[in-house]
Amino acid sequence: MECTVSWMGTDGMAFSAETGSGHRLMMDGPPDAGGQNSAARPMELILAGTGGCSAFDVVVILQRAKQAVSGCDVKLVAERAAVEPKVFTKINLHFTVTGKDLERSKVERAVKLSHEKYCSATSMLVKTAEITYTIDIASE
Repeated sequence: MECTVSWMGTDGMAFSAETGSGHRLMMDGPPDAGGQNSAARPMELILAGTGGCSAFDVVVILQRAKQAVSGCDVKLVAERAAVEPKVFTKINLHFTVTGKDLERSKVERAVKLSHEKYCSATSMLVKTAEITYTIDIASE
């Protein structure tokens, strides 16, 4: 896996990233740090990637369990250390899984497996952060 990050110029703190799979995304900082608030912060992207990684796992696991899943949203709320490096110290992932006749035990198992076995992002972040999760199930 690879990624190239390039500073967009001397008049701000915007960066462009091109991923190894050929996708491009932007990052920027807040005005008080020299940015223009034109894109997500790098740490926000880490949080978003964590949610995407875990949601991906949950959907795949539920599909393999023959569950009629039609939606999976994850709201992440994180706390960071007060001093540098301002690593994540707490992260809660709140899953809202939608589908027809979903079995609670299978949804709970899918989230647990992602959390404890499959999600590479949470596996890395658990080194500095207490990671918790909560689950809501919504019917179609």
